[in-house]
Amino acid sequence: MAEKIDLSSVSYVLGILSIVFAFFQPFPGLILGIIGYSQSRKSGVSKARKLNIIGIIVSVVFIIVLLISILFYSSELNSLFPQ
Repeated sequence: MAEKIDLSSVSYVLGILSIVFAFFQPFPGLILGIIGYSQSRKSGVSKARKLNIIGIIVSVVFIIVLLISILFYSSELNSLFPQ
């Protein structure tokens, strides 16, 4: 029979990965943070829950900065090259 997977270590690893991915790829970082948060709630590990919350917050902040920069630079390009 298959071994039982330890959810606390899975949620801890997903929390670390969500923080790392948040700086380079914020969308996968957000997804990993949400999955890790749900796993940490099931296992009851508060340290992993904190890591996942940090990963979610950093991912959301980077997504907002990305969207603002896209809007700003697209408006700058439109003012430089009017049609």
